[in-house]
Amino acid sequence: MCGILFSLRKLARESNGDDSSDPHLEELFSKLSDAINARGPDARSTAHCCTQQYRLTFCASELRLRGDAFIKQPHEDSEGNILCWNGEVFEGLEVGPGENDGTILLSELGRCSTVDDILQVFGNIEGPYAFLYHHRSSNKIYFGRDPLGRRSLLVHYPNDDNPYFLLASASAGTSTAHNLAELPTEHIFAIDISSLTEMGSVMGIESNISMLPRLPPAADIPFGKPAMVNRILPEDPPRPNGLDDILPHMSGAVDGLIAQLDRSVMLRVRNIPRRENAIGEARVAVFFSGGIDSTMIAYLADRHVHPDEPIDLLNVAFENPRKIAVKVEGNIYGLPKREKKQKLRDPLDYSTVKVTYDVPDRLTGLQEVEELRRLRPNRTWNFLEINVPYEESQSARATVEALMYPSKTVMDLSLAIALYFATRGTGQVRSHPEGEPQPYTSPARVLLNGLGSDELLGGYGRHRTAFKAAGWQAVIDELQLEIDRIPTRNLGRDDRVISSWGKETRHPFLSLSVVNFLARLPVHIKMDPRLEVGIGEKLLLRLAARKLGLVEASQRKKRAMQFGSHSARMAPGDDDRKGDLPLDR
Repeated sequence: MCGILFSLRKLARESNGDDSSDPHLEELFSKLSDAINARGPDARSTAHCCTQQYRLTFCASELRLRGDAFIKQPHEDSEGNILCWNGEVFEGLEVGPGENDGTILLSELGRCSTVDDILQVFGNIEGPYAFLYHHRSSNKIYFGRDPLGRRSLLVHYPNDDNPYFLLASASAGTSTAHNLAELPTEHIFAIDISSLTEMGSVMGIESNISMLPRLPPAADIPFGKPAMVNRILPEDPPRPNGLDDILPHMSGAVDGLIAQLDRSVMLRVRNIPRRENAIGEARVAVFFSGGIDSTMIAYLADRHVHPDEPIDLLNVAFENPRKIAVKVEGNIYGLPKREKKQKLRDPLDYSTVKVTYDVPDRLTGLQEVEELRRLRPNRTWNFLEINVPYEESQSARATVEALMYPSKTVMDLSLAIALYFATRGTGQVRSHPEGEPQPYTSPARVLLNGLGSDELLGGYGRHRTAFKAAGWQAVIDELQLEIDRIPTRNLGRDDRVISSWGKETRHPFLSLSVVNFLARLPVHIKMDPRLEVGIGEKLLLRLAARKLGLVEASQRKKRAMQFGSHSARMAPGDDDRKGDLPLDR
């Protein structure tokens, strides 16, 4: 994990780099520098490049999760090429246990002589990334994100008030000094600095940016984009009786999913550098609700994490005054309008309330960690109870809103604030269910996330609705839409929030190898909406979990994080606020 910050602006005077600063950019750059340094607290550096008209500034920070030594960024080679790399290479390039993937990638890019060569390099890489590459001999700047958008990269295009071009991994919140937006993932982008010099103005940079195809003609590129969903319609597939018996036509797919997911987890937990004097500390944690996704990830991580190390299970719960009010006073939202308004105006008398954190995700998490302990008794499972009082969550709100920007809806905040406190990892653990809680802060810097299974395996209610409306064809169409929408949803937002703690999230379900494997399976192998809720959605994953012995996890129903943790609609009166409503309304 690293932070990237880049600016391109016109020099105030054309005299070989003689320059005067822009006060807006100077202040903004300082804020963004602080933000990317938080992402990469282990090393940081800056490189400059000036032409007669423009000043290019490359900043990068490093969170060392690969290699034996701290490597400062930006990476530079003897030819003058510069690489700012925020990513992980899990497949496609040979990176030894003691090597840094950014260094290996720069060496590979240095051998490229054409645009297609550069596109080929990135198309062969599997892993989350955002990058900026200055190819010195062609005087071009290449930049982009991985096809699924698993790492943040924000862009500001010059305008009359702020005449500079910016790329940044992090956000500084709302500001008159920028108009940051998520960089799209459909293309890799290139700026020809020589052509820009001929134009004589940075204001026309958008017309000078080339949008390069991820799949060049005739190129054999395995990870240029996700595979298309299998569109073969089932005629009348056998109906499974439940989860205890795997029908013959599904057996290979169940074993295939376990193998693919197991490999994906292995690639994401191996060779994590151990901090000095930290033997026996957790290096891996899991965002853990006790649902099937996080439980499968935790179970498979146990196979590959050193047996002497604990695995931290991060379980977050919020004090939610609105929920407490309902528990104490009943559902006031069913009252007549005038009476409801009066009730909402009257503050809740907390002297009569014992605040507990028995939210749905806490209850299922406590149940599920016991199943993990039964199945994998030699592992220390640190079930970390992260309890967030209402005042603390509200005090952090401005910080979280700045981190997640340009995401800015009610739902964005309810999810981001849950991830913010879960990632901080400060709470309490118990040695056994009835044990006294002990304060604990997770030292793990690699956080595994079960995101992606619902999109790939038909886990949402809308998939069942589509089937009822128009059969299997509608489900296939919906699953294709799910894959198409992954890059534009919330991965960049989550990356900005989580990485602000100097930690990195990794998504085993969103390995392109896993995505492609599942996309190519016939739809009725992945889900079966003819079956009851809690069985039919994500049927393939449920069968895989049951085969591994995760009986309780295999039959749990889906629950969104913001509702399972009670991070949504916390204040009395918030019940009517829809998730897609902007925060400023």
